[in-house]
Amino acid sequence: MAAGDTQPDLPDRVIVPRSDKHQVVVIGSGFGGLFGTKALRKADVDVTMIAKTTHHLFQPLLYQVATGILSEGEIAPPTREVLANQKNAQVLLGEVTEVDLENRLITSHVLGRELVTPYDSLIVAAGAGQSYFGNDHFAEFAPGMKSIDDALELRGRIFGAFEMAELGAARGENVDHLLTFVVVGAGPTGVEMAGQIAELAHRTLTRDFRAISTRQARVILVDAAPQVLPPFGAKLGKWTQEKLEALGVEVLLGAMVTDVDERGLTVKYKDGSEQRIEAVAKVWAAGVQANPLGKQLAEQTGAPLDRAGRISVNPDLTLPGYPEVFVVGDMISLDNLPGVAQVAIQGAKYAAKEIDGRLQGKPAQAPFKYFDKGSMAIISRFRAVAMVGKLRLTGVVAWLMWLVVHLFYITGFKNRVTAVIRWAVSFLGKGRSERTSTEQQIFARVALQRLARGATDLVSEPGEYDDAERRRTELEAQAAEEARLSDENKRGVKVGG
Repeated sequence: MAAGDTQPDLPDRVIVPRSDKHQVVVIGSGFGGLFGTKALRKADVDVTMIAKTTHHLFQPLLYQVATGILSEGEIAPPTREVLANQKNAQVLLGEVTEVDLENRLITSHVLGRELVTPYDSLIVAAGAGQSYFGNDHFAEFAPGMKSIDDALELRGRIFGAFEMAELGAARGENVDHLLTFVVVGAGPTGVEMAGQIAELAHRTLTRDFRAISTRQARVILVDAAPQVLPPFGAKLGKWTQEKLEALGVEVLLGAMVTDVDERGLTVKYKDGSEQRIEAVAKVWAAGVQANPLGKQLAEQTGAPLDRAGRISVNPDLTLPGYPEVFVVGDMISLDNLPGVAQVAIQGAKYAAKEIDGRLQGKPAQAPFKYFDKGSMAIISRFRAVAMVGKLRLTGVVAWLMWLVVHLFYITGFKNRVTAVIRWAVSFLGKGRSERTSTEQQIFARVALQRLARGATDLVSEPGEYDDAERRRTELEAQAAEEARLSDENKRGVKVGG
């Protein structure tokens, strides 16, 4: 909601009282939000993190949740647990809907409850979502890869496609559309997803079905770009494409997706020709769009937005005219910075240091300078590409480097241990530890979207409660009856006669 818009008349609007200490509000619990909060642990401030989820998501490994390698808990530890020992940090659940820069107020909502939080300094690390390039209706049929909900829905769609194919084949039906998997977007996420689906079909599931041969499954990687992994350069892109094709992945380049529906999608080539691909299971990994809060900040500051909705910031990551407001990570447009975790981490640490330094009367830091630690993408087991400075690595060496780096950044010792075990099961053996999928995973998001106010329609309005005393009486009576049956040894005893 843009600044100045009329807020809905909510019955439970609470304004948080200002702290005696310098109040820092952090929006988002991703890499920028978490590392920014932790960097302030020794500062003489009170930190309030406001995020729409209760976990910190290690987004680069979402595809491993979607393909059954890792569980969601291993890449998304509870934010409260991560920050439990940081006494100056508080975590609040809520989606930020308004940033009032003039009055230094943050408005957030969750299930009809509204909270207004004041701040003295602000770190906006709200991240980015999936971009469908103006075709948001594609999301119903081709989920993105930006949240735990996305990954679990995709897991249900992928494994569910094999199940439905087995059922259809047993009935004598054509199941080609169920055994065709399309990944849109040949960046790191798309490459990793396509490679893992191919391994699932051609290696993991080969002995599990009777009516179908999973080896016959088609995995198609589609992108409008002329090469795979454009940010990695032509040489690594060519090597990656060759390895994907060796896995059985069909790579369609120069192919723009123009339509998506329940049973397939349409792609259009440069020469104007179109191709229809019948596929029930589709993954969208083709683009990102900065959080809508960027538009609000732009309207209030006059800072321009780029095509992806990222806001231009000063060299010290602050907003023009508002030195107390820092924006970090995927939301910023500055010096052609890439949308990777390290940009968010380094930017958040820089902002936290500047806030602490100002309170201590220290001079301002030099403009923010990003240190590029390199880029990596895994293709399949023992195959990956890495780009570190001028160094270009491929194969097993790059794969091992990828494992070590990602293991280092997984939050929590227990998650690192279980990740190593799961990787051993999946990469050294053929198993996948997380193959459970349900109809709820597949359809719950769509069902919620069909409600006028989403999940809010499924809960009582603030202040509306059932008759508590009546319910208490019923529960007490039920408990007394359960106890009587046990005390009188009447469990399993025939009633009557």
